Amino acid sequence: MNLIYSPVFGLLVFEMALFVALIVPMPFRIKRGLFTFISENPLVAKLQYGMKITFIFILILFVDSVNRVYRVQIELHNAKQAGGVAVGVAGSERMEVQARKFYSQRNMYLCGFTLFLSLILNRTYTMILDVLRLEEEVKRLKGQDPKSAQGKSGLGEAGGAGEIARLKRDLEKKDKDLQAMKNQSQGLSNEYNRLGDQVSAQDSIPKKDR
Repeated sequence: MNLIYSPVFGLLVFEMALFVALIVPMPFRIKRGLFTFISENPLVAKLQYGMKITFIFILILFVDSVNRVYRVQIELHNAKQAGGVAVGVAGSERMEVQARKFYSQRNMYLCGFTLFLSLILNRTYTMILDVLRLEEEVKRLKGQDPKSAQGKSGLGEAGGAGEIARLKRDLEKKDKDLQAMKNQSQGLSNEYNRLGDQVSAQDSIPKKDR
């Protein structure tokens, strides 16, 4: 296998193993702790960012392999049209073209399945998170697991993956601070208007009536 496509094959095997790990039945507490760790660990967030860049390169390889398959098909078609060539030369050339066709199709399927499985993994991860949130909410409402309240387990922020989850918390804190500043500003404005009304009322009274 080509040196470029060997890491792609390794990534495909890793994706298959990860998919099996996601669908393996596990107790609720273990699965909740695992997904909470995945969603809050900054190393996992960096790994996901690197994987996105890797998939962009795999997409480029997939487009290139499709282009190679198309060109090989054209060569085979031209070889069939040219029937007056010597049998030995035509046979060797045809075997070479068939070999290139095989390698091109292999690379195309390898990159295609890797990209397709990445989409399946992303969707499976999101669906499992939704199921865990629903199970957590049901347990909380039934009172079976008081520790599963959203916010304590971290599943309410799952899917944000580490750094994004932290930024969400910071954004919520800043929103609360902004709301407090707005309330304080409104209170100061009301007090200013009240004092202004008092001063205006005093100025409207004649000096001899004071």
